[in-house]
Amino acid sequence: MLNVYALCGGLIDLDRSGFFCDVAPGTRMTVPVICFLIAHPRGNVLVDTGVHRQALTDPVGRLGEGRASRFRLRSKPSDEVVSQLALLDLAPDDIRYVVNSHFHFDHCGGNEFFPRSTFLVQRPEMDAARQVLAGAQMRYSPSPIDFDLPLDYQLIDGEHDVFGDGQVVLLPTYGHTPGHQSVRVRSGKGTDFVLTADACYTRETMDRDVLPNTLWDPAEMSRSLARLREYRDRQGATVVYGHDAAQWQELRRAPAPL
Repeated sequence: MLNVYALCGGLIDLDRSGFFCDVAPGTRMTVPVICFLIAHPRGNVLVDTGVHRQALTDPVGRLGEGRASRFRLRSKPSDEVVSQLALLDLAPDDIRYVVNSHFHFDHCGGNEFFPRSTFLVQRPEMDAARQVLAGAQMRYSPSPIDFDLPLDYQLIDGEHDVFGDGQVVLLPTYGHTPGHQSVRVRSGKGTDFVLTADACYTRETMDRDVLPNTLWDPAEMSRSLARLREYRDRQGATVVYGHDAAQWQELRRAPAPL
């Protein structure tokens, strides 16, 4: 048996135009940063590590002036991954695998707290991030302070079955970033979950088929969005969107499973 738990990795106030390319700037909204704990019989899997706790007390120091001005933290001190794991009586050393959907600051901010875990990252994501570190100019802004650490990164290429039993499968959903990935979970309880991360910010993103302004490759992201829609509309999976405030209000959260 397998359980999935939704964890709060932060709350961010941002401009709505960043989520929808057809929306004019000027309207702010607060969205959740969601991490997930997948409790599998062969080990715990953490999907994303949220915003680093330092960003609450020193946003400019942690995020830089540009990010701190665009993304305003509305989190409580407990809205960070280590505190959220404690709700399940877990500590960082209890995590076998960490899945980084991608290397934006709100998805890998807590990486440093898991030095004994194996990190599963798509090879194109790591390759692009290293190119940026080397000075390459591209439409991609990874967060080096969060990912450029002496951690056990295992690079994967495309779809990856974490335990080889079909229950936790990483899905390449490139486009938002060069190597973005989502996660499909088969719980064994008659429900499949698809954890989209930033391949699909909200239900509105999917329903209106509208892309965000923040992306790396529009055509690639559109294909990824279509694939995720297929899981929802034709295969009946429960999709948990990356930053959907309305869904977050209705979602069962740790310590209760989804």
